[in-house]
Amino acid sequence: MTIEVRFGKSFHPDAKKAVQELEAQVGDIEPNALIFFCSPKYDHVALGRAMQSTFNCPTIGCTTAGEILGSEGYIEGALICAAIASDQLTLKTILIPDLKTFVNKGNPGELEPLAYLNRQHSFTLLLIDGLSMLEELVVSRINTALKGIPLIGASAGDGLDFAHTRVYHDGAFHENIAVLAVVETTLPFLPIHTQHFEPTEKRLVITEADVTRRTVMEINGLPAAGEYAEAVDLTLEKLTPQVFAAHPVMLRIGGKYYVRSIQKVNPDGSLTFFCAIDTGLVFTVAKPSASLIAHLEARLDSIRTTIPHPALIFGSDCILRRLEMRQHGELEKARAVLSRYPFIGFSTYGEQFCGIHVNHTLTALILGDGT
Repeated sequence: MTIEVRFGKSFHPDAKKAVQELEAQVGDIEPNALIFFCSPKYDHVALGRAMQSTFNCPTIGCTTAGEILGSEGYIEGALICAAIASDQLTLKTILIPDLKTFVNKGNPGELEPLAYLNRQHSFTLLLIDGLSMLEELVVSRINTALKGIPLIGASAGDGLDFAHTRVYHDGAFHENIAVLAVVETTLPFLPIHTQHFEPTEKRLVITEADVTRRTVMEINGLPAAGEYAEAVDLTLEKLTPQVFAAHPVMLRIGGKYYVRSIQKVNPDGSLTFFCAIDTGLVFTVAKPSASLIAHLEARLDSIRTTIPHPALIFGSDCILRRLEMRQHGELEKARAVLSRYPFIGFSTYGEQFCGIHVNHTLTALILGDGT
């Protein structure tokens, strides 16, 4: 076998015991790479130490806004992992220890190893602090250095608290960092992204914004929250995360529409977004082009034309997609779809695909078994 992947999950609230349960489920394989995601409710200090002492291989992980595992679907309060053993794959990590310093560097030294990659047999996975508000700048800089090598990324989550998002590196969890996993492999792989919205005729022009805080004060010259509420035919008091999940906005970039989602309404009537915004941008109110579940099923089924036998799917799935499915009572339908695939991922505060930071999107990397 060219690759073996073992999945593990634990709902045990004690970090050390949860890691022990993962170790038992991974079994007797000796992984040369490990991906894990965890609920923010864990003691992150104890969990980091336990992961490092238990798994002696390159490891990436972060906190979530909910965990996703193929056999379980959308779950919460868990620790999950995918242990990978393959002589046709290597994973190395690059730490970006301070995001603000990184984006201001003229020539970031952290990216020097990317120049030596085999560009036909490499891809990258990025985990980044989901409250940094620097994803666009970080991803753009990394993508330039990659020169066409695929990048699939995810912004770490914190449930719906939006207080602390943490990324794991070398036995500890940190804020204000990113970890880039560089994977070199002779196995087949495929990066994808998918979202189920399309633009309407309703336009929203940002007329006042605070770029550094991703906050919009005015839309069409009027208070932002009230103008958005009117555009989606609701009152200001009815705006909730569920509404933002059902009615995101879209921005046209290079002839394609990408979703930009609202995080929250602020007491002053402004709107904070999950993605970068700026004065003068023209948003379009979005509407579903199909049901999320039908769209997800069709997109995953289509990958088999390129990767007939997926061994692992790493998925970065926006928290607003989880909220949308929960609102419509479709989480069990999603589990039924995902149960057919070797899927691991989490609900995120933002998703990255090559050089673009997006919302309300599933970005994924499919890794084949070589047959």
